[in-house]
Amino acid sequence: MGSPEVVTYRVKNGVGTITLDNPPANSYDLQVMQSLGSAVDEAIASDANVVILRSGSTKFFSAGADVKKFLEGDVEGNMEMIRTSQATFKRMGAARQVFIAHINGHALGGGLEITLGCDLRFASEGRYKLGTPEVTLGLLPGNGGTQRLTRLIGASRAMELLLTGRTFSVEDAVQFGLIHGVFPAEKAEDAVREVAERLAAGPTLALAAIKRCVHEGSQLALDDGLALEQDLVEDLFRSADGLEGMTAFVEKRPAEFTGA
Repeated sequence: MGSPEVVTYRVKNGVGTITLDNPPANSYDLQVMQSLGSAVDEAIASDANVVILRSGSTKFFSAGADVKKFLEGDVEGNMEMIRTSQATFKRMGAARQVFIAHINGHALGGGLEITLGCDLRFASEGRYKLGTPEVTLGLLPGNGGTQRLTRLIGASRAMELLLTGRTFSVEDAVQFGLIHGVFPAEKAEDAVREVAERLAAGPTLALAAIKRCVHEGSQLALDDGLALEQDLVEDLFRSADGLEGMTAFVEKRPAEFTGA
């Protein structure tokens, strides 16, 4: 009997689920990150409209990179893992699908960076911690943490968290604007899936266009970002979904979007 898969992907009713299950702490090395990258690619190529990224552990979302493996490896090997992680999270941002992180346990270092690569973050209630403690190892968060955390919560707050490496609670994360909602632990999985299914049944062309406006537009000068927004909304005006959405609104009925 073979060993269980560390990363798995399943899809049902337009919602894909990537599960990271690498006991005891869901930490990862290059091989695990390559498996996560393959699961992300499978999700992007699938018929899922929304993808939930979750943990198979009840205690850890992910403790991040395996520091022992870093110590045992050489610089080039360590950097290959960094490059693989950054490329994976970049593909998630560029994908048409909405990626949702369901945080249900400690999300530290590279574990938190996985969630930062997602479009939305929801959490289970609990006394676990989040944070970017890499500075305490003489390092920095190299899987996108310095850039995405700053863009998500602002330079001042991010600077303090990155420089001190201190951990923070779920409640703090909500206050920072990092987490979009918190659900009772026993109901969280169903609640996150409900959000995902609602999005998956919605106007997927518009969702993908909004992702482009936010992710690409934030890297552009304002005039260029506005031009991108203008081009994408014109595409939506010309789409069947755009016509259906406006018609349904005027006719006071639920819209039936087809992604066309």
